[in-house]
Amino acid sequence: MPLVKAPVRNAIAAPPAPPPLSFDDAVAQLDSAIGSERRAAVHVLETRPAGIAALCTRFPVENAPSVREAILAALIRLRSPEVVAAMLPLLRSEQPLLRNSALEVLAAMPNDVAPHVDALLHDANSDVRIFTANLLSVLPHPRACEWLLVALADAHQNVAAAAIDGLAEIGDPSAVQPLHDLCARFPDNEFIAFAARIALDRIGGC
Repeated sequence: MPLVKAPVRNAIAAPPAPPPLSFDDAVAQLDSAIGSERRAAVHVLETRPAGIAALCTRFPVENAPSVREAILAALIRLRSPEVVAAMLPLLRSEQPLLRNSALEVLAAMPNDVAPHVDALLHDANSDVRIFTANLLSVLPHPRACEWLLVALADAHQNVAAAAIDGLAEIGDPSAVQPLHDLCARFPDNEFIAFAARIALDRIGGC
């Protein structure tokens, strides 16, 4: 019985790939209602330092976790004084997630953060001073311990308590006497006494 050949079907051409986003189009697309489009825009903007401003502007208002993480990673890769200047005001945010994200970015840029630390430690807002102490505990900078000792001398108990945690992490022997002095400054604060003992145990200064 002769074989019957199947009819040859014309191949359907795949649709052409969309053209790559231009820089200006990527800036505009950061405001798209579609998360995947915003992520695509981030990937274009993170390749050029000129994209920093647009990414910093979008970061505080972005509500999609995947896009926010993409912007966060991009800003860390693009590290610069411009990024630090945009992140510092977020330490005053009432949104913990936004504030913690800013701390994560800042911790990755110790040399660019350093010129701002003294002003942050003397900010009129005690919460800013607390968050600065938190930042210093993870900031890989040779002056971190010195700055934490400034925070330890703060008149606000919560700032001093945040500094204790940082000094315990760093474990520098220069903190031993200031930690003993702190307990004398706040003799009725059981939490500070307990935290200072833990820090002294870690440093080896009991």
